[in-house]
Amino acid sequence: MTRAFLEGAVAGYGIAIPVGAIAVLIVDTGLRQGFGSAVWAGAGAATADLIYASLAAMAGSALSERMTSIQGEVRIISGLVLLLIAARSLLRVWRGGNGSLISQTATPGAIYLRLVGLTLANPMTIAYFSALILGEGTSFAPTTSNRMGFVAGAALASLSWQTFLAGIGAIAHHRLPPRLGRVAGWMGSLIIAGFAIRILLG
Repeated sequence: MTRAFLEGAVAGYGIAIPVGAIAVLIVDTGLRQGFGSAVWAGAGAATADLIYASLAAMAGSALSERMTSIQGEVRIISGLVLLLIAARSLLRVWRGGNGSLISQTATPGAIYLRLVGLTLANPMTIAYFSALILGEGTSFAPTTSNRMGFVAGAALASLSWQTFLAGIGAIAHHRLPPRLGRVAGWMGSLIIAGFAIRILLG
């Protein structure tokens, strides 16, 4: 089980570390609202990874194939949602606001649920975990305890990385001058829009 846990941790970092829209949202939340809110955002992303890793461990290739079959529809939905987030942020900057990607009036629970939903809108996550568990990507025996260890390792790795991102954003919290805050708002919104377009184009 120890080996399965360690391989799960490696897999969790593998899916969490590549920079994407979710990472930008977590860092921006830390930048605007501090470490506490950003941790909730990161916990939402890690929860989605936990759900997908658990489903991959339990349901295996059948669910992976099903998710892959609706990938196009999910990709369009997630791309449009990210475009909406970017557009609303750009509008706030245009009106003189700081361009926060997540509303600064959102409660921790709302931030958490939003990041769960946005992270779940990536069906390739379950394909990734399924390929590792069912394919040649792992060296442990496919027992129930080993699969549980793999899932735990993946979830904790994802949570630790998302918390690290929250800390990066929080370092500049209350230290960013208003003008730079607006510049960061423009940049963050355009980056999110770029990821959205990339998702929509497949």
